[in-house]
Amino acid sequence: MTAGPGAGLVVDAVIPALNEEASLPAVLAGLPRPPVRRVVVADNGSTDRTGEVARARGARVVLEPRRGYGSACLRALEDLRSDPPDVVLFLDADASDDPSEAPRLLEPIASGRADFVIGSRALGGAEPGSLTPAQRFGNWIATRLLGALYGTPCTDLGPFRAIRWSSLEALRMRDPDFGWTVEMQVKAARLGLRQVEVPVSYRRRIGRSKISGTVGGTLRAGTKILGTIALDYLRCGPPRRRAGPAPAKSTWAP
Repeated sequence: MTAGPGAGLVVDAVIPALNEEASLPAVLAGLPRPPVRRVVVADNGSTDRTGEVARARGARVVLEPRRGYGSACLRALEDLRSDPPDVVLFLDADASDDPSEAPRLLEPIASGRADFVIGSRALGGAEPGSLTPAQRFGNWIATRLLGALYGTPCTDLGPFRAIRWSSLEALRMRDPDFGWTVEMQVKAARLGLRQVEVPVSYRRRIGRSKISGTVGGTLRAGTKILGTIALDYLRCGPPRRRAGPAPAKSTWAP
């Protein structure tokens, strides 16, 4: 077997999950191993067979009863800390991300070009119906704020992402819910991490979204994301250093 992107790196995948028994088998089967060494599924209080399904397919399952995307991710990272990888790969459990595209995210890190890679649905392509108009508009506003305030042009806050373990630890992530992804991007800009985006595809999820599937969830997520950016900037002002190269121009607009 020839070495591919990510060869030589120890990569662990983190998958936060809440009632995703129907989608998890496809997600776990699609992750390329190698380069992925192990998968940690953070069960965020599921009432279905999410944990059982994940274990049956070789994943390590950790429990985080406190609801929230960030809470689940933080619990998974706590589990990894005793034997940390070189790189953490984050992806969703609902099969909207294509796990077979993981090598695209790992290549810039493996080649030494980046510390932090975001899979951009804007540069790739989103299947019709996979993103609501509200999601597209909120993403458009948030990414333009990040570019204007932090000097890090970007096109997406997508959950499919990879980051060096050492860089992730330096960020001291804290957000327990909707602000997790944008907190990572804001803090990465402040630390001057080399950030790049790579195009990824995005599919209609299996099952109903707990956030975008409801008006209330969409409003809470949008408020939290924009609030995270605003609060950080008001507290700390502009970053002293600018992070890595700008992504290719996006044609994805609301």
